[in-house]
Amino acid sequence: MNRLQVPRQVEERNVISILEIVDVQSGERKVLAEYDFLIEAPNWTHDGKYLVYNSSGCLYTFDLLAGESTLIESGYVNQCNNDHVLSPDNSRVAVSHHTYEDGQSRIYIFPMKGGSPVLVTPMAPSYLHGWSPDGSTLAYCAERDGEYDIYTIPVDGGIETQLTNTAGLNDGPEYSPDGKHIWFNSVRSGLMQVWRMNADGTDQVQMTFDESNNWFPHVSPDGEAVAYISYRKDDVSPGDHPPNKHVEIRVMSSDGGEFRTLVELFGGQGTINVNSWSPDSKQLAFVSYRLKA
Repeated sequence: MNRLQVPRQVEERNVISILEIVDVQSGERKVLAEYDFLIEAPNWTHDGKYLVYNSSGCLYTFDLLAGESTLIESGYVNQCNNDHVLSPDNSRVAVSHHTYEDGQSRIYIFPMKGGSPVLVTPMAPSYLHGWSPDGSTLAYCAERDGEYDIYTIPVDGGIETQLTNTAGLNDGPEYSPDGKHIWFNSVRSGLMQVWRMNADGTDQVQMTFDESNNWFPHVSPDGEAVAYISYRKDDVSPGDHPPNKHVEIRVMSSDGGEFRTLVELFGGQGTINVNSWSPDSKQLAFVSYRLKA
């Protein structure tokens, strides 16, 4: 298992990042911007006006109309990785920040307009992925006693609750829009596959069954579809999601069943780590990459 340990600072100089959106029905892609450095993991704000991405340990908003990026001030929280989630009302953002005392990832929250961060998870490593629709709870992947499992914790901090307890990596937990389910990915079947469980951790059900390694399921705002990223079986070990691979963004019904390939691209880590559905459930934002010569 090779979980992201620190922001990818060395690779920042070696790639060109291409911020794109894709129409989920037609598959038509549109390039929004290219960067001569690493950016990762766009969120889409619920007003449809901005994307939020991470780069060089910080978060930025991208104005879809103006095509301009603006830093979100976050004080000492400036070693963020690509695990960041907006609150349901978009007033706050939660991040996974690698703290200076030990370099381990912990979850913090700060205002979307910028401001002072607040620690949520003193225990580390903790990698954020989901925020409940009622705004009360965060879901995350955490290593405790040598195992990576899914946990939840109140937004204001407190006692964490363990939801999975199987050997191997359980990762990428994200709430469905109705708050009834948490989608995640797990290697428990041998390959990395998409799973779904009730929000309290009961009734854990496998949702993909193909011969790929499938990561980071993201449920559309209307609750109808799920997008995820797939690595070729022989390109990676099941517990790894590296950059610079030939991958696919796939879409399937939230009821399960057959998937369809929406995009084929060069990417992986950083492409679609967090939910990047447009608020009308018609488009996805993502990042593809090119290696510099």
